[in-house]
Amino acid sequence: MISKKMVRGFLLFAIAALLTIFGRTVFAQSLTPQQQLGKDVFFDVNLSEPAGQSCASCHDPAVGFTDPDKNLPVSEGVIPGRFGTRNSPSAAYAVFFPTFTPKGGIHGGQFWDGRAADLTEQAKGPFLNPVEMNNTSRAQVIAKIALATYASLFEQVCGPNAFNLANTDTSYNCMAASIAAFEGTSALNKFTSKFDAYLSGLYTLTPQENMGRRLFSGSGKCAHCHDDNGRPVVFTDFKFHNIGLPTNREYPFSLLNPIPIDLGLGVNPFVMDHREDGKFKTTHLRNVELTSPYMHNGVLKTLKQVVHFYNTRDILAPCAPALGNLDPGFGTTCWPAPEIPQTMDSSFVGNLGLTDAEEDAVIAFMLTFTDGYLP
Repeated sequence: MISKKMVRGFLLFAIAALLTIFGRTVFAQSLTPQQQLGKDVFFDVNLSEPAGQSCASCHDPAVGFTDPDKNLPVSEGVIPGRFGTRNSPSAAYAVFFPTFTPKGGIHGGQFWDGRAADLTEQAKGPFLNPVEMNNTSRAQVIAKIALATYASLFEQVCGPNAFNLANTDTSYNCMAASIAAFEGTSALNKFTSKFDAYLSGLYTLTPQENMGRRLFSGSGKCAHCHDDNGRPVVFTDFKFHNIGLPTNREYPFSLLNPIPIDLGLGVNPFVMDHREDGKFKTTHLRNVELTSPYMHNGVLKTLKQVVHFYNTRDILAPCAPALGNLDPGFGTTCWPAPEIPQTMDSSFVGNLGLTDAEEDAVIAFMLTFTDGYLP
């Protein structure tokens, strides 16, 4: 007979296990002053020019900290009609990317081309970018923070003279470091997916998910770049690759014709090497279900298109050159020519021989990477 004491002991053990694995999100992490400042800045829509756009506008928690506007391949800035040229990557789990290393195997960094060494350097950019938050100077940003409800916290973290004009650069750097500190918290890095529960023995993969897991690390060759052996697992090798993506003709540019070619890593100011043209960083796959459209230019809209591209890039017929990804057969009967073929990776992409059911199994496995699962 099972006693009440035994039941109580089992429940306490189970709760302890859950708190160990999921505690960072079941109970909100207590933020340091620096992290709280970073959070306040991250969600402040008054720090753009004009007001109306925050970091969270393009990195929304509801969609894996990416752009919530899924109808556009790139993000629109605070000025209507101004767009960047790249898809907004996820700010979640970005903290696990190492500092950019330009030698001995290029890896790490932030932005699609790695041009920001780390999260602090990345956070400095959008505020002053005319196609994003559109401020004209660091001083303009700090002056707006001086009027914010969290101005006293800013002085606490960045110093009592943080709003003196002479200290603008120091204060701006402090602001960026605070955003980076917030991006390192459990608010962005939850590790509460079915996959995490599976690793901890609290979830059993379905037959389809388990098939996808085997394919992911096997004949699907996904793990070649989206490594699943690290701890914690974020599904990336932190490197840069050219997988032969086509130009995205759906860019919302009315004045640019033709659409400019994006050289990616090749024009990273710390690289400047045409042998690296067309290479972009391997993104992590956490919450990939929520982060469409995909790739640096948003050319692939669904996970099915992504997996099918990797599987059949080299065996489907070419799309009509004049139409590119606007060809009605795009992704089903044809793929457009790669934007930069010279440096394209042909070893692990293009002709994987997966069946339709196997493609679906890989997708089913990737859907287990979505945070929010509780056993």
